[in-house]
Amino acid sequence: MASLGKKLGLLVCAGLLLSACTQTTYQETSSTVFKPRDKELLAKVSYVKTPTPEAFRRAIVDYHRKETPGSIVVDSDNHYLYYVQDGGKAIRYGITVGEEAMAWSGIAKVGAMAEWPAWHPTPSEISRLGVPRFVAPGPDNPMGSRAIYLYSGGKDTLFRIHGTNQPEYIGASISSGCIRMTNEDVIDLYNRVKMGAIVVVLEPKHGDSPYNSKMALQGGGSTL
Repeated sequence: MASLGKKLGLLVCAGLLLSACTQTTYQETSSTVFKPRDKELLAKVSYVKTPTPEAFRRAIVDYHRKETPGSIVVDSDNHYLYYVQDGGKAIRYGITVGEEAMAWSGIAKVGAMAEWPAWHPTPSEISRLGVPRFVAPGPDNPMGSRAIYLYSGGKDTLFRIHGTNQPEYIGASISSGCIRMTNEDVIDLYNRVKMGAIVVVLEPKHGDSPYNSKMALQGGGSTL
């Protein structure tokens, strides 16, 4: 019995140590990151500001991949984007990703950045969605508050990391291939990322996040 008690005690201690090593620190949105135009346009949005589920709220987490600090890693399988920091940490954001048939994966660089961009739908989007060729910047523009343009081999991949006017789909796979974030989160990321930063978009079925968002939404799995 004493031996069993000792083993149970060691297991409890190990569990406590593991939970301490994988603790999540959630970040509230600070209005100090918003410019006057951001505050003006965000106050005018007509979409419902659906609260982000806890599993997809912006958070500082332990990060296991050996990417260069300042780079971005997109785990489409688990609907997370990571901004890699020093010391084995990363800022994790919840995202909307493309359906598998329209998803893009590979290694790119940040080739351009824009605040409150216009939307120039691709010919396939115009045909498939019946949208106009141009949508001016504004509070309900599908590109949202910021856009980070992904380039590969010096050419625009036509895939972007951008805001959204459909925050209710954070954690889903419904976009035309681009990576969507809440308007507040993409402003936060935009303020951190630099031109030329590496962006790694993992292939479908290759997501390796230690935190499984699907299990989290079902109430199971481990917590960072």
